[in-house]
Amino acid sequence: MSAPVAPRKSLSRKVLLIPLAWMLVFFAAPFAIVAKISISQSALAQPPYEPVFNWADSVAEWLSRAGQFSFESYRTLIGDSLYFDAYLSSLWIAAISTIAALLIAYPFALSISRASSRWRPVLFVLAVAPFWTSFLIRVYAWIAILKDEGFLNHALMALGIVSEPLHIFATDTAVVVGIVYSYLPFMVLPIYVALEKQDVALIEAAADLGASPWRAFRQITLPLSLPGVLTGCLLVFIPAVGEFVIPDLLGGSDTLMIGRTMWVEFFDNRDWPTAAAAAILLLAVLLLPLHLYDRLQRNAEGSHA
Repeated sequence: MSAPVAPRKSLSRKVLLIPLAWMLVFFAAPFAIVAKISISQSALAQPPYEPVFNWADSVAEWLSRAGQFSFESYRTLIGDSLYFDAYLSSLWIAAISTIAALLIAYPFALSISRASSRWRPVLFVLAVAPFWTSFLIRVYAWIAILKDEGFLNHALMALGIVSEPLHIFATDTAVVVGIVYSYLPFMVLPIYVALEKQDVALIEAAADLGASPWRAFRQITLPLSLPGVLTGCLLVFIPAVGEFVIPDLLGGSDTLMIGRTMWVEFFDNRDWPTAAAAAILLLAVLLLPLHLYDRLQRNAEGSHA
């Protein structure tokens, strides 16, 4: 005798309340606070802005003060080329870092998925090993590696590859290296999951039909792993755009990224409304790849239906 359907539906709805509550507390509420600050006016006070309304006000009071909302921060973002350059530079550095991470992670994930059951746990541990140490310590370690007198230059000159130190530290290249290293596990894991689910019999059947290993990879392995590739790219690209610690420690004075710019606005210039508006605009920009990913998934599900 089958169990009643109604209790199952009730249980599933209660389970959905957990992620919904998580999103409300850790996303919706902070977003509302930042949005409120972005339409406030900057002031020499503590905190350094004048709120137009308070959360305790009624809806009628909110509507009556709607005309007092200050959008000067958004006009500042549009009128100042610094912010446009910061957004553009952040997107460019994040895109280059994502491509580099993909080129490194895909062969690594493929090796793990094709390895024997004896070596697969070892390789998997190596993939997630960076998570065992502090993020800040890992970034600091790259300072000692990439500096002119660091380990990398000493090794290259000792091997006779270069005659003088490479100036990598305090450049955009160092930032890309730091982002790729820090977020590489986020690219490896979803690709590995997608590859591990594939049926090896498909590759064997392609080989029996005369397909070369490269053709089998191009027509079978790669298309079936695209969901993992897209997921990994999003997991690297989105946090890389707003990254602050890596460009602050590894980048130079001319390294321009929006996370660093927002830090300056918040803590140096004490212009919270402009920094909040920059954060809102950054979120709007990052919603585009999420929307494209959702459309691709819906199209894929529709084609398989």
